[in-house]
Amino acid sequence: MDISQSTDHMQPEKNCVFIHTNPKQIVGARVAEYALRRFSSNNDKFDIRVINTDDYPFISEYDQREYLRDGARRIWLKEDLQSFTPLRFMPPELMGYEGRAVIMDPDIFAVADIYDLLSRDMEGHAIMCRRRSGPKGAVDKCYASSVMLLECSRLRHWQTKEHFEAMFRFELDYHDLICLKSEDRSTIGFFENEWNDFDRLTPATKMLHTTRRKTQPWKTGLRVDWRPAERFRLFPPLGWLMKARRKVFGEYAFLGHYKQHPDQNQENLFLGLLKECVDKGLISEDMLRDEMANQHVRTDLLEKLDQSAPLEKQPALSFALGH
Repeated sequence: MDISQSTDHMQPEKNCVFIHTNPKQIVGARVAEYALRRFSSNNDKFDIRVINTDDYPFISEYDQREYLRDGARRIWLKEDLQSFTPLRFMPPELMGYEGRAVIMDPDIFAVADIYDLLSRDMEGHAIMCRRRSGPKGAVDKCYASSVMLLECSRLRHWQTKEHFEAMFRFELDYHDLICLKSEDRSTIGFFENEWNDFDRLTPATKMLHTTRRKTQPWKTGLRVDWRPAERFRLFPPLGWLMKARRKVFGEYAFLGHYKQHPDQNQENLFLGLLKECVDKGLISEDMLRDEMANQHVRTDLLEKLDQSAPLEKQPALSFALGH
């Protein structure tokens, strides 16, 4: 597979998969891009585009300014691990409000053909995604926008910069935006959870989402550089406690370090995909050294790659490899 089919600066002519990222997650994004191509037998039918916060100045222009999140005022930090999330709503604009797009986070790795999702019957919906699990889904009715299938012609109201700026005027809550609460619910349909499988890798998984950020396999050992939500709606006392912590001690105080992923198969899958990227010259060792120096990836990543067996030699992952 040839991931050079991706285009970073041209408007896609075909249906397109977008991976949104920032510099801190660029290694994950490049591995995600490779996985999409590796597991597809329809690579001539879609483009892939990695969109980076560095290419959208408005993300940086609001650095250190207050915005509305979870019913409270927070400080926008362009360097936060999750600063790419407002770009989830860019694909329709970038597609000229034509065709179909999939948008996905940079910590999601395909083990099935993404074209099966990109070409599926949307049953008249403008958006398809999965429901959130746990309290966010059951109590807060939050939908998971981390993977969405989009009918771009029906999403002309998605104006990313305008929506982003509305958060800083305290007219739009980040939580409502990300959970798709601002959308007409009748326009949203649902695909199988396996297309956005939260920290679960099984024979049914189609895209693995390493959504528990604290155990992302390429971050192990680093200091946590993402901020937890302050869930005032779900449990106000916890929100008050979290707010007091950051006010007194700082945004990342007491959040600890990234931990070892509890599922060795998921770590092995990521390392195996990254190893193939390096072997094929798609990601250089020099890039990884730079990313280690910047504390974007674990400092022992090259050692882990040396110790990692090729995917084809890992029987426990045979179901993901089509064996």
